[in-house]
Amino acid sequence: MKKQTVLWVALLSTAFTAVFLFGQTNTQKKGLVTFADGQVKRKASETMDWQNAPVNTEVLSGDQMRTYRQSRAELNLAEMDVVRLAPRTIIDIVKLYEETKDKQVETAIHLEQGELWASVHKVEADTKFDITAPISAAAITGTVLRLNVADDTTTQLKVYEGEVKIKSRPQKMSQTVPHSLVPHEVSGPTEVPGPHEVTVEQWFHIIKNMQQITIDKKGNVVSVGDFTENDVEEKSDWVQWNKSLDEIRLNNLKQRLNVK
Repeated sequence: MKKQTVLWVALLSTAFTAVFLFGQTNTQKKGLVTFADGQVKRKASETMDWQNAPVNTEVLSGDQMRTYRQSRAELNLAEMDVVRLAPRTIIDIVKLYEETKDKQVETAIHLEQGELWASVHKVEADTKFDITAPISAAAITGTVLRLNVADDTTTQLKVYEGEVKIKSRPQKMSQTVPHSLVPHEVSGPTEVPGPHEVTVEQWFHIIKNMQQITIDKKGNVVSVGDFTENDVEEKSDWVQWNKSLDEIRLNNLKQRLNVK
């Protein structure tokens, strides 16, 4: 698994570079539903209604995606990155390869509830890929990961390959949509405080290959450390399904790039 995943991330990085050398079309900047089993729905940014999202449904910045009981979905993002949704999962696609004023390409996905699996290309200096949850935010640097948000917002991150920088988020942020731009009054200048205790809003951890972190609903780290492929949870149908699809996609990508 480790050797294949290293190659997988490296190949994705090569493919990503090639895309930007020749420029992205509007189609390449979109996401696409490439697998839908059960009840999978999309809510476009300009509507309030959830619509069925079968295979080949386009996904854009500002959209929401959700799966229901006994349902799964796979999103292929610009033919480079993959995000899969477990049953009863809701995500907000805040940004999808959007170019900023300083020429940085940003992607941001918010996991409201449920569980996702992500295979993300190696992020370069001019790109940014973030996955947030109600009480945490993760900066992706080229990773295969699994992120779970329980009903009480307890969050667990597992990194199978690569590195993720995860930090806490203020709890009040979980009450609003991450990309909401609600007008508000800006406070005036304030005095810079002296030495003080570091609050839960200020910590961050770097989680690497085969490591996990669990954060409770108050933003406290309750466990951090290694996990193995022999753990009972790693034998679950959800994990094995994702690994098998990653392997198939890796082989397809190797054929496209003529890699033996």
